[in-house]
Amino acid sequence: MLSSPNTDLAARWNTLRGEKPALRIRDAAATLGVSEAELVALGVGKTATPLKADWRGILNDMQEVGRVMCLTRNEHCVHERHGRFEGVDVKAPHGIVLGPDIDLRLFLGSWKHGFAVREPLKQGDRLSLQFFDGAGDAVHKIYATEETDRPAFDALIARYTATPDDMKIVARTADAIDRPDSEIDVEGLRAAWLAMKDTHEFFGMLGKFKVGRVQALRLVGEDLARELPARALRAAFEAAAADGTPIMVFVGSHGCIQIHTGPVKRLVEAHGWFNVLDPDFNLHLREGGVARVFSVRKPTEDGIVTSIEAFDANNRNILLMFGARKPGKPELEEWRSIVANVEKQAAS
Repeated sequence: MLSSPNTDLAARWNTLRGEKPALRIRDAAATLGVSEAELVALGVGKTATPLKADWRGILNDMQEVGRVMCLTRNEHCVHERHGRFEGVDVKAPHGIVLGPDIDLRLFLGSWKHGFAVREPLKQGDRLSLQFFDGAGDAVHKIYATEETDRPAFDALIARYTATPDDMKIVARTADAIDRPDSEIDVEGLRAAWLAMKDTHEFFGMLGKFKVGRVQALRLVGEDLARELPARALRAAFEAAAADGTPIMVFVGSHGCIQIHTGPVKRLVEAHGWFNVLDPDFNLHLREGGVARVFSVRKPTEDGIVTSIEAFDANNRNILLMFGARKPGKPELEEWRSIVANVEKQAAS
């Protein structure tokens, strides 16, 4: 009797876990040549419960469960933030969570599959909600903590439990290839850049000129975007930690951007990862994945806004750093000084 594909995958995963018990599920999926969602789905009926695709309802109801830990990641960076869901405003296909601790930009058109997951640990089950895109990659995860109202969390899961069905995984569309530099209207791009009134105009500008993000940073001129060595990213974190300058750290998946605003304090390097290990904010950056770093200046009605932006070898964004700021207020001079010093060190 032939085994089903699911049975075969379950057997291969069990073997892999026996060989590498500490292997993370994302890395296990890559090793096995499947998506993370497919591995999670193997636990349906045991460790995983399918959720209805009512993302608006789930996110609104998260306001009832108290403090949680939210996790958003891409291939090279993991962003973990503790806090409560507040200021939830979801109007599909977009949404925001705008609390003082949990700060998310949601692109719900990419959210295709959801599960409640109970992972058995020695100290008790680890409970989470995990959301995946059509390719089976995780877009966002929400973990219960010791401060979570577990009965409320369990009730939320019960409300949104779905009937199991066959999960369809679709291949991800290949990244768009940049047009040749010679076809880009650099003069027009630069003029539009200098005319910006808000940083949110940036993506529309890239679309208008049909230019890739890294390509635009390369072409626009060093007064607006300057390439720095990869080590500049760590240098900026270290400088902010040293003087307590509050920063903003943006990390995105295919369906969510998660933001930390505040200081960073405890910086630790371990096994090729550069980490922020603070009580309410953890960041794990695989420094070997950082291929290009730029300092970037964008005009706004509040003055110049400065960022440090990191990209991988495929020109995918890994993270963005800004000085902490609110609309209507100018950028922190302390942050501008950090960027200027990082640029000076890079030039020396």
